[in-house]
Amino acid sequence: MAVHTIYVGCAGWRIPREHATWFPTQGTHLERYAARFPAVEINSSFYRLHRPSTYRRWAGSTPPGFRFAVKLFRQLTHGQRLRHVAGLDAFLEGVEALGEKLGPLLVQLPPSLEFDPLVAQAFFRALRARFRGWVACEPRHPTWFTPEAEALLVRHRVARVAADPPPAPDGDRPGGWVGLSYWRLHGSPRRYYDPYDPARLVSLAQELRRAAERGPVWCIFNNTAAGAALPNAWALLQELDPGALTPGPGRGQPG
Repeated sequence: MAVHTIYVGCAGWRIPREHATWFPTQGTHLERYAARFPAVEINSSFYRLHRPSTYRRWAGSTPPGFRFAVKLFRQLTHGQRLRHVAGLDAFLEGVEALGEKLGPLLVQLPPSLEFDPLVAQAFFRALRARFRGWVACEPRHPTWFTPEAEALLVRHRVARVAADPPPAPDGDRPGGWVGLSYWRLHGSPRRYYDPYDPARLVSLAQELRRAAERGPVWCIFNNTAAGAALPNAWALLQELDPGALTPGPGRGQPG
């Protein structure tokens, strides 16, 4: 059975000062980050539309195997609440400048957005008419965790994010289209702050390996507020591949 790639990274490529010795000393934060991690999730795209030239610059400053997940513009998800696609073409024009380094689009929905089959069908149909790549959706209202919503995501080849803390029962397990698995770990019990302990990362590595038998896997740490994301992502990579982050000259180790 084929085993697919597991992409591990953080939400954003900021390098806190306390972890700076883990990375090369030269280059931009992105260049330094990409020297150690295989993937990143761009969250600034949620707040504003970036120019294609910006995406091309980011792509050009990273190694060949590096990949970017890109969070969908909030005008579409939180402003228009999936009811209109104004802004979608401009968003896609930018992200497609990443070329082969473009990974999944992340469609994160507001916690108040209930599942409406007609609205969801129209939105994902419009998205799929314009974009054929990977798509992951992170719904945060319990009405999205039903057989009807699951079937709609499958029809449009959209993976449902496994989120921690989960927004609904089984929300911490991947759902939707099985051709992609996407984890987003926000920190628990304090969202965005708390780190994951070693036992949880060992268990997570086992889950990711099983998912990789079905298709590509993404695992993004979003517990960035107190700097927990980088050491958690680092430790998970070590668990998946103990030789992946062997220290080199002038390079520190996480404590």
